[in-house]
Amino acid sequence: MSKGPLILPENDYNQALVNNVHPSDWTNPEPADCYNLVVIGAGTAGLVTAAGAAGLGAKVALIERHLIGGDCLNYGCVPSKGIIRAARAIHDVRTSEEFGITGGERLTIDFGEVMKRMRRIRSEISPHDSARRFRDELGVDVFFGTGSFTGPDAIEVKGKRLRFKRAAICTGARAAAPPIPGIEEAGYLTNETVFSLTSLPPRLAVIGGGPIGCELAQTFARLGSKVTVIEYVAHLLSREDADAAEVIQQAMIRDGVELCLQAKIVGIARRGSEKVISVEQDGSSLELVVDEILVGVGRAPNVEGLNLEAAGVAYDPKQGVKVDEMLRTSNPRIFAAGDICFPYKFTHTADALARILIANALFMGRRKTSALVIPWCTYTDPEVAHVGMYEKDAMDKGIAVTTLTVPLADVDRALLDGEVEGFARVHLRKGTDKILGATVVARHAGEMINELSLAMTAGIGLSAIGQTIHPYPTQAEAVKKLADAYNRTRLTPFVKKVLGSWLKWQRR
Repeated sequence: MSKGPLILPENDYNQALVNNVHPSDWTNPEPADCYNLVVIGAGTAGLVTAAGAAGLGAKVALIERHLIGGDCLNYGCVPSKGIIRAARAIHDVRTSEEFGITGGERLTIDFGEVMKRMRRIRSEISPHDSARRFRDELGVDVFFGTGSFTGPDAIEVKGKRLRFKRAAICTGARAAAPPIPGIEEAGYLTNETVFSLTSLPPRLAVIGGGPIGCELAQTFARLGSKVTVIEYVAHLLSREDADAAEVIQQAMIRDGVELCLQAKIVGIARRGSEKVISVEQDGSSLELVVDEILVGVGRAPNVEGLNLEAAGVAYDPKQGVKVDEMLRTSNPRIFAAGDICFPYKFTHTADALARILIANALFMGRRKTSALVIPWCTYTDPEVAHVGMYEKDAMDKGIAVTTLTVPLADVDRALLDGEVEGFARVHLRKGTDKILGATVVARHAGEMINELSLAMTAGIGLSAIGQTIHPYPTQAEAVKKLADAYNRTRLTPFVKKVLGSWLKWQRR
């Protein structure tokens, strides 16, 4: 019988979550003689792989050592977006005077209720990922425990040997702290522990100005923490276009986030209940005193305990399992998907990789990861969403591009909503309407990028978007305005002259 893990704080919602994703009364089944597919790891990649394969008639075993649902349900997308939504509600009330609504300055925040709502919704979502659903509805043999390869075609879990024709390694990655002297002794939060907080940290330092760091820094600042982001480089979200990152940076500053950029942390020490961070910046030394530290940089692949050597699977302790474009490892029986093997560590990417894995592992497919069009979004306010190449990527490959940008201030709905910060941008192969990449900075950029992602996936040019009727008024009209801007570039002086001559002739 499996002993369920403890998720803090101990309350009914977290107990309901555990009852679904690692029930304490669970008994591992007796293994089948041989499985079509054994999946190690029940995060997004593992769940989609197991459910998809079982739905196609395969005999599937699923192994999880901790919580089914992985980061996304338990520590990532679901809990983070729950409190981000609360922080947006707070921000909307505070800034409502523009709309003739006063009194926002008297707002009070109950942090405990914010977290309670998140935990309630997380527990309500968890039945979809539950062990019982996978066993009873999908016919998957679910095993709790650490799966360890005993050879090229067998895995052992809790003393039981599972033989397989194919296996899928979907063990994901975990938060990793940078090697800063004193950080372990001082203690710190990661995305795996921050959602267990029951009281708001008065002073919070966030190490890292990437997506996780920015999302949570802005959120905790809006909830009432005094937040400082410490970042080694010159600006936040360094992967994004500089002007896109600047929009987010200024929004965070307005929300009260203090930025410590181009800074190096040389040490951390505990002083009573406080934590003292020693920083070097611009040739000077300074101390930052906080109550909690949130680490938002670095991921480490979960390769420990798998005994990959016994299976003949090549891996790197820092990069994870090595796979080719068809997700095959060095053992032709074994595949991998998700954060354990892929540089784009997103839930939706893990889902897409799982579908490739099923086709290639079970049905002799030849699908390749290089064919994927992968969008992503950072859920700050406003959001930043991107798909495909940046302009620099195209230049590095010697591809000439035409870049078109539409400010949200030119979009009626954005003006009406009071959400004019940001823009929609597209990079086209020069002389064509072929979309190479796109960036959207807007409050709902994650929703708006999908139209451009679809066009890229289907090989549809920007002109087709221009020919598509968009409801008015919507902020997504910014994307249609990009197509209109492209069409105007085609109206050269020569074309205008020809059209003008034709129309003049028509008047005769």
